[in-house]
Amino acid sequence: MAIHSDKIPRATLKRLPLYYRFVNTLKAKGIDRVNSKMISEGLNIDSATIRRDFSYFGELGKKGYGYNIDSLLNFFKSEISENQDIKIALVGVGNLGKALLTYNFSIHDEMTITEAFDIRPEVIGEEIGKVDVKHTDAIRSVLSQQGIEVVILTTPESVAQQVTDQLVEAGVNGILNFTPARIETPSDVQVHHIDLGIELQSLLFFMKNYQSHS
Repeated sequence: MAIHSDKIPRATLKRLPLYYRFVNTLKAKGIDRVNSKMISEGLNIDSATIRRDFSYFGELGKKGYGYNIDSLLNFFKSEISENQDIKIALVGVGNLGKALLTYNFSIHDEMTITEAFDIRPEVIGEEIGKVDVKHTDAIRSVLSQQGIEVVILTTPESVAQQVTDQLVEAGVNGILNFTPARIETPSDVQVHHIDLGIELQSLLFFMKNYQSHS
């Protein structure tokens, strides 16, 4: 089932990856069923909001039973990635950028970092995690040629907005921002900020509630 984004609130679509990550963590804990109350407590999102979000996508669960973890994961994976091979670019090959390239993380096998960019001569031309680092001057031509719409931003905070402007000009539709800067983009470019405070809060929730499942 494909998402008809014109009929679904933007806020709901932005919450889908949060739901996916939370449910995936439950799966790793060996839990096979979840209800809206549990998701509400874990993500600090009102239960009614969660039920309303899920209602846009049909019958995902049953009253009194909740939601099957495997069914939810399959649904979220298909809707978030649309089962297509997704190429990702990374801008800013510092310590964090190198770590991400070396590991080349993914939500699943169809997502891969294929391009990396930096401005420093000592990094340009280096191969890290099987990805050749290119100069940021090549961002526009490379992203256009490769059809890349998703970029991970790991630059210094001072140049984050400048690089973001380049990415917008290159036609990027989504930015995963690891910098502390709150970057500004047009309304049709999605930005997700990685906030360690939120991640730690989520970790503490699982430590408190699911220690016995470890």
